[in-house]
Amino acid sequence: MMRLCAALLICLLGSLNSVHAAPGQHPRWSVGYHEMTFLDPLDLQPMRAIAFYPSSDREHLSLLEGYSVEAGEDTKVAIGRFPMLMLSHGNTGTPLALHDLATSLARKGFVVVAVIHPGDNSRDHSRLGTLSNLYGRPIQISEAITATLGDRMLSPYVNAEQVGVIGYSAGGETALILSGAQPDLDRLRRYCQERPDDRDACNTQGELIVDRDDLQPVADPRVHALLLMAPLSLKFGRHTLADVHVPVLLYSGDGDKLVAFDKNAAALARKLPTAPDFKLLAGAGHFVFMAPCTEEQILAMPALCTDADGVDREDIHRNLISEAGRFFSHALGRPTRAGMQTADQ
Repeated sequence: MMRLCAALLICLLGSLNSVHAAPGQHPRWSVGYHEMTFLDPLDLQPMRAIAFYPSSDREHLSLLEGYSVEAGEDTKVAIGRFPMLMLSHGNTGTPLALHDLATSLARKGFVVVAVIHPGDNSRDHSRLGTLSNLYGRPIQISEAITATLGDRMLSPYVNAEQVGVIGYSAGGETALILSGAQPDLDRLRRYCQERPDDRDACNTQGELIVDRDDLQPVADPRVHALLLMAPLSLKFGRHTLADVHVPVLLYSGDGDKLVAFDKNAAALARKLPTAPDFKLLAGAGHFVFMAPCTEEQILAMPALCTDADGVDREDIHRNLISEAGRFFSHALGRPTRAGMQTADQ
């Protein structure tokens, strides 16, 4: 995600965390959120994730770093064993920009763990363009899986055999590595020779900074399904995708001006060993996958909030949420009550 986006986000986002009751209908489940802190496997410094989960409590509305999120902090977890979805955001981004997807999937019966990647988020760009970021992001997601399975509050309610990954933009690259893809850095060099004006992919002129020569791409066998949205995937060729054998739901807009559609999503759809369920959104740009903006956000960051004529972001999100729930339920299985010892805890 481009640096301009990060600057605009930082201007908008605050650190206020206030919670109050939200009116409205009460579906089967409401949504809770739980903040987790664990050690970044790259440098053993603290890193964060926010888990959104099905709750049996009343509806809440919370302000999380500038985003109005339909979830209450540490509310009662609904009884069941729920599939777990890890959410990896884009370069210099925040997973809270996808809050509507995370909370809607939690309401459908998934625990969605939104990871804030150290060194590559809206407040910290220190690892951008480095080898440690490329190979470290998947390792961070794996650590977040382990942390969730060991979390005292959440571990009784998640199913370790039902794990998927949601990857947006650079998070799509992260998700693919977790499922067995091997980045080919020569592909990045060739791409940047061909398209040197791509300021996002080629901000280091096609040469990643080798800050860690001890890191390698590491897959996680616990990952069983991927949802990819506008994925950065130009580093992968057919042979480097040969070990990706999990089902994939792939979304992209053919109006994406940031992550070139032809060299990323369209090429990925052709090269995956098993054809993905590919949803192509006519005219949609890169930021259409972020939650529909409030009026304040439209004024503060119009580049992220304004879609092309004829592109209905709210309608796209309704369909995306529906398709994602259906996809992950089929690929991973539905929530169960297996192993639950009491009716309430």
